[in-house]
Amino acid sequence: MTTPVISVAYHSGFGHTAVVAEAVRAGALDAGAEVHLIKVDEITDEQWAVLDRSDAVVFGSPTYMGTASGAFHVFAEATSKRWATQAWNGKLAAGFTNSASKSGDKLHTLQFFQILAAQLGMHWVSLGLLPGWNSTTGSENDLNRLGVFAGAAAQTNADEGPEAVHKADIATAEHLGRRVTETARVFLRGQAAA
Repeated sequence: MTTPVISVAYHSGFGHTAVVAEAVRAGALDAGAEVHLIKVDEITDEQWAVLDRSDAVVFGSPTYMGTASGAFHVFAEATSKRWATQAWNGKLAAGFTNSASKSGDKLHTLQFFQILAAQLGMHWVSLGLLPGWNSTTGSENDLNRLGVFAGAAAQTNADEGPEAVHKADIATAEHLGRRVTETARVFLRGQAAA
């Protein structure tokens, strides 16, 4: 069986998004992937090489002022070298974000990731979950409690630290890691058969 290589390329300003990145990593490991966590504001040439050999790249950033953080935008612009050579064309991509507000315009951050992935020729992997916590029988502990389809979304109060990232959001991010790994495995089998 082929082992997918998954890289989680993320920025975390205050540690909340790092918790979500770790959850994506845990889910991907649980599904049998080789996983690399890459802090994009500290990226090295060796880590760029890891991204280049990855089967999937999961983008992550806090949502600041309605979009990904400045540090993530710097990384995104640096991927233009990969765009020019189409080095990531055909890879899988997915994304996650965290903000203090329930909405906080997180969708815009995920859409930014989707457009970045599309420009790089990547295939987007959605969350693949129905929304939780949207009925009288639902609860804030449901998977996908914020009802986002494009990727994993988390909400943490602005006056609380990383330890306060909601358990349901962590579980949702773990789900995303497993889904990306399972999708990568299918893609790899298809490439081997072709």
